[in-house]
Amino acid sequence: MKQKAKLSSKNSGLGSWVKRELLDWKKSLKQNYEIYLLILPVVIYFIVFAYVPMYGLQIAFKNYSPALGIMDSPWVGLDHLTRFFNSPYFWRTIENTLSMSLYGLLIAIPAPIILALLFNEIRHRKSRVMIQSLSYAPNFISIVVSVSMITMFLTPETGFIDSILRIFGYDSPQNILTSTPAAFDHIYVWSNIWQGVGWSSVIYSAAIDGVPMELYEASSIEGASKVRQIWHITLPTISPTIVILAIMAVGGVLSIGHEKILLLQNDSNLEVSEVIATYVYKSGLQQAQYSFGAMVGLFNNIINFAVLFMANALARKVNDTSLW
Repeated sequence: MKQKAKLSSKNSGLGSWVKRELLDWKKSLKQNYEIYLLILPVVIYFIVFAYVPMYGLQIAFKNYSPALGIMDSPWVGLDHLTRFFNSPYFWRTIENTLSMSLYGLLIAIPAPIILALLFNEIRHRKSRVMIQSLSYAPNFISIVVSVSMITMFLTPETGFIDSILRIFGYDSPQNILTSTPAAFDHIYVWSNIWQGVGWSSVIYSAAIDGVPMELYEASSIEGASKVRQIWHITLPTISPTIVILAIMAVGGVLSIGHEKILLLQNDSNLEVSEVIATYVYKSGLQQAQYSFGAMVGLFNNIINFAVLFMANALARKVNDTSLW
């Protein structure tokens, strides 16, 4: 009887809590309905394009056949994951993905911070706006156009890279994309930096603009140099922004887009350029192995999710700043 009374009291307590939450939500909805209307399209977008497609994840555990459909396709469990682990491409794709991604993180995290700090030191407003606009421009170039530009730059005898090499006494070099596979990571990472560093610096520039000027004035009176002001005032003040963006970047450590890599790939550099994303595209779509491709993609996302959680926990422990 006592246990039943306790359960009933707990249920009543839970019911009252739910009612209070619903009343608070209704009250907030009435008071801030304009804000809810603003975010409604975003919520609908994520429901339609992010959550509804999760229904199809089950094909990763089935031997999917378009003729049978998702529900009637036979269940195979983790067979596709085992097949991926035993594949001769497994370690190569993992190694290439990690090396390319970690190399990119080492450059992509500090580069926009440094660029934003440099922008902040430009005192002439019109010059600053013009230079910032120029740095944003490459972000709006499509991947196809940027790859075409890279290919033209690296083409022997016509590209400007060849002209630079000729100045230093190197005659008629071969195309780097075909003759030097080891250069693929550098080409991919630094072309991404050129294309996205200006746009990535926008958030850091906004954070730097929010640093109180009184701190700089007080440090100037005490004789602090620009470097010391940056190190002891600017960076500590914007550190929460740096940590949050770094966590988000680390959380996508295995998420490398396949479009640009596919356009830069050739038979000569395939050994170093094949990553998980391109492997999923080729096996899942080109070879019509839908279930296998879905399982490899799911494995990739689970690893990213785990890394995101670990990076968030580490940041919360070290810096008291985290996503949640």
